[in-house]
This record gives sequence, structure tokens and C-alpha cells, in this order.
Amino acid sequence: MWYEIIPGFAIMTACLIVPGIATAQIHKWTNGGKEKRIARHPYQWYLMERDKRVSATGKYYESKVRL
Repeated sequence: MWYEIIPGFAIMTACLIVPGIATAQIHKWTNGGKEKRIARHPYQWYLMERDKRVSATGKYYESKVRL
């Protein structure tokens, strides 16, 4: 019957979803709790470079102010 495909469909769906979620979490973990920034336009790249200079650590995801 038609419902016999549900377990296989569920397994395939999980196998496609898990890597995307895992990648996002790994990026968040490695970038100090912030999501990965992507520079699609030159202006965004300049902002990321500015953030590196302002932070004084060479990392765009770290703040200069530490509480």
C-alpha cells in the first residue's frame, strides 16, 4: 500500500536535513556563538574587513569590548 513508503521517506528526509543543521551548528560553535557571515557583495566584504580591524584580534566575530 501507499503508506509503506513512509519509513523510507522519513529516513531519506532525515539524512538530507541533518547535515545542513549540523553544518550551521558547527559554524556557530567555531565562530564564537555567531552564525557564519557570507560576503556576497563587495560592501559586505569591506564591512567584515572593518570588523577585523576594529576588534583588534583579527577575527570579525569577536567584539572589542569584553564584559
